[in-house]
Amino acid sequence: MSEGAGSRRPFACTALNKPTVKTASSTQGAVGAEPPRGHIVATVTLIGAPWDGSSSFQRGAAAAPASIRQALWSPSSNSCNEHGDDLSAEGVLDDAGDIAVGEEPAAARVAIEAAVYGVLARGGRPLVLGGDHSITYPILRACSAHGERPSIVHFDAHGDLYDSFDEDRYSHACPFARVMEEGLARRLIQVGVRTVTAHQRDQATRFGVELFGPARWREALPVIAALQEPIYVSLDLDVLEPMLAPGLSHPEPGGLTIRDVLEALEAIHAPVIGGDIVEYNPANDLRDLTARVAAKFVKELVGLLRNPVG
Repeated sequence: MSEGAGSRRPFACTALNKPTVKTASSTQGAVGAEPPRGHIVATVTLIGAPWDGSSSFQRGAAAAPASIRQALWSPSSNSCNEHGDDLSAEGVLDDAGDIAVGEEPAAARVAIEAAVYGVLARGGRPLVLGGDHSITYPILRACSAHGERPSIVHFDAHGDLYDSFDEDRYSHACPFARVMEEGLARRLIQVGVRTVTAHQRDQATRFGVELFGPARWREALPVIAALQEPIYVSLDLDVLEPMLAPGLSHPEPGGLTIRDVLEALEAIHAPVIGGDIVEYNPANDLRDLTARVAAKFVKELVGLLRNPVG
C-alpha cells in the first residue's frame, strides 16, 4: 500500500489482528448504551445499520455490514490506511456491532438515531455501515440532537431528494429532502450525481443544493477544501463506475473512480464528525470486490475522522 498524496505521517503497519465484533445482544452492552467501567471508547466507532426496508428496487443491503467487516479484516491486505492509521491498534477503531433495527421502518429510524446519539454522547465519531441510504436521515437527526449541524459532502449517482417515492417519504430516495426540510445541515454538496429528474432539480433549487455531476466533480474540490464548519460524509457506493463496484442495486454507468472519491475526501480540511457508507448489496457482488472497495473507504474515512485537519 502506498502512502498517497494525502499522507500525514510516516507509518509502519503491524500484522493484522482481527478484533472481536460486538453485537447489540453481547455482554458488552447494547449499541448506544453507556460503556462498562474501564472500557476505552475509540475516536472512531464503527456501527452496522443492517436496514434495507426502505429500498425501492432490490433489497439486500442489510447484509452489507457483515460483508464489509469481513473484507476490512481480510488477511489479503493489512489494517493500515493511507494516512498511517493502523485500524487494528488499540484506541483507533471501536466496533459497536450492529443496531437491532427490527422490521418496522419507524422503529428502525428510532433505533438508528438512538444508537448514533449514544456514540456521540460518549465522545465518539460514528462511521455507520448501511444498509440503504434512508439511514442517513436518522443519523443526522442524532447529530442535531447532540448539537451538531454539519455541512454534508454527499457522494452518489442519485440526488435522493424526492419529496416522496413510491408513496414513502422515508424511502432511500428521500433522505436528503427530510434532512434539508428539518434544517439538519448547513449545506449539501453532492458529487457524482447523474440521474437528476425535473422534480429533484426543483428540490435541489429549493434547498440550495450544490450539485457537481461526474463531468464537473473536480470543481467540487475547492468548494470542499474551503469548508471550515464540521462535515458529515455520506458515501453511496453507486457513485462509482459500476464495473468498479458490481455489488450495487442501482448501478449507473458514467461514474467516478475509486481514486476520484479518495481525492475528493483528501480535499477535506475541516473536522469530520461522522459518516456513512451505504447501498452495498452483497448479493450482486463479484469476488467480494465491492466489499473490498467499501472496506477501503472505511479505512480512509477513519483517517479523516481521526485526523480532521489537513
